[in-house]
Amino acid sequence: MSLKNSIILCTYNEANHIEKTITELEKHVPNLELVIVDDFSTDGTIDIIKKLNQNNKYKVVFRKRSRSLASAFVRGIIETTGDYIGWVDTNMSELAPKFNEMIKHLNSENDLVVLSRFIKGGGDQRILIRSLGSKYFNIFSRTLLRIPIKDLTNSVFLMKRKVMDEVTFLGYGHGEFFMEFLYNAYKKGYKIKEIPHIQKRDQDLSNSKSAPNLLKFLYYGLMYVLRVFATIIRRSN
Repeated sequence: MSLKNSIILCTYNEANHIEKTITELEKHVPNLELVIVDDFSTDGTIDIIKKLNQNNKYKVVFRKRSRSLASAFVRGIIETTGDYIGWVDTNMSELAPKFNEMIKHLNSENDLVVLSRFIKGGGDQRILIRSLGSKYFNIFSRTLLRIPIKDLTNSVFLMKRKVMDEVTFLGYGHGEFFMEFLYNAYKKGYKIKEIPHIQKRDQDLSNSKSAPNLLKFLYYGLMYVLRVFATIIRRSN
């Protein structure tokens, strides 16, 4: 039997995406263990999950008080039992086939595989403020952190469970928690492989988790910058 692959979905008001994403993951990821952590969705997401999970084939956690992507992901990690552990955003069902490629890289000498927009073959088709913001923030971050990883903020990944033996997720904040995790994994000597990914233009920006409006985009950008400095300070202590 192939190794078990645990994929975590963190949901909040994902009624338009959740069923398709689950279907695509089941189609493309072998020996799948699906872990879903929902942060008290109010748009029907919970009902869809319950309908799809009538036979209890998924591990599902419904949280009523927490609405943090980072803490939801950490809770998902706790629930996993797979040999490989990964994550994908619930509105990115088109990325499900990428996990087969990531599995192949893990089956060789790599410990962690990340989708990257900023290596050859990758790209970012989102609106200019978001694509340029991501590009230059990643240049800024890898320069200060002094690591060769090109895309620290995409967060779609698959890793070997053994990475968790030495590297932990600090479960606070938004997507910036994964940037710090990558940095610490690299410093511990784990081999990180980036494979190209082209991020598609947002179909509905008003429902975006990271930038539904300019003010929130700037707020999250500030949080990412502060996390870079916090990462450096924690590492030096």
